[in-house]
Amino acid sequence: MRDLFEEIFAAAPINPMAAAQRAMRPPLKRRFYQRVDLAPADEGFSVELDGKPVRTPARRLLAAPTRPLAEALAAEWDAQRDEIDPAGMPLTRLANTIIDGVAAAEPAIIAEIEKYLGSDLVCYRATTPDALAARQAQHWDPVLAFARERLGASFVVTQGVQFVAQPAQSIAAARRAVPAEPWRLGAVHALTTLTGSALIALALASRALTPAAAWAAAHVDEDWNVERWGEDELARERRAARLAEMQAAARVLDLLAA
Repeated sequence: MRDLFEEIFAAAPINPMAAAQRAMRPPLKRRFYQRVDLAPADEGFSVELDGKPVRTPARRLLAAPTRPLAEALAAEWDAQRDEIDPAGMPLTRLANTIIDGVAAAEPAIIAEIEKYLGSDLVCYRATTPDALAARQAQHWDPVLAFARERLGASFVVTQGVQFVAQPAQSIAAARRAVPAEPWRLGAVHALTTLTGSALIALALASRALTPAAAWAAAHVDEDWNVERWGEDELARERRAARLAEMQAAARVLDLLAA
C-alpha cells in the first residue's frame, strides 16, 4: 500500500498552482479498500482505509488537527469509486503539502507570502479602458480597506505595471496577520499563490471576503478578457483545477474553526 500512496500523490509540490496543473492528468489507480474510518492520533485524527493508516508521500501520517477537517479528508477517500482520482481530492492534496512541506518550511513560506505583499495584485490598476479600471476598483478597493482598517496597513496604489515600493511598516503590519500554525499557514499560502494576492488571501482568512468574492477579485482581468475574447477548453480545465484548489484552502480554514 506504501507504493500505491506514493504513486497516487507522489512529490506533491508546495506551490498549489503546480499541484492544480498536475492534478488534471493523474495516473488513476483502482480503489483497493472497502471502509474509510478515523482514528485518534498525536496529530489529531488520522484517516484509515480498512483499518490501516493513510500515509503522505513522505510517509507521514495523514492526520488533521480537528475532527471536522479529518472527516472532510475521509469523505474524499470514501467518495472514490472504481478508481482513485487525485483531481477529485483537493483537500487530501493540500493536506499532503502541508504535512510534508509547509510544516518543515514555515519561515520560507511566510517569507514568500511577504514577497507577495511587496507587489500585491490589488495595488496595480489598469489605465484603460475605464470600465476595467472601475471593475478593479469595485473588487480591489474593499481588500485595501480591509488591510487599512483591520491590519493597520496602508498600501500604495499605482496605475500600470511599473513596480512601486510599499511602506515597510505596511508590509510588516500585514505580515503579522499571516498565521504561523502549519495548517492555517498552508491554506493562506495556497490562497496567495492561487490568487496572486496575499491581501486577498488574508481578507478571506479573516472572513472579510467570501470565497466567491475572493475568486472574483483574483480574476478581474482574466474575466474581462474572457468576456471579450472567449475561453478555450484547456483554459477552462486549468481554471476549474485552480478553483478546486482555492475552495479546498478556504474549506481548510473553515473546518479548522469549526
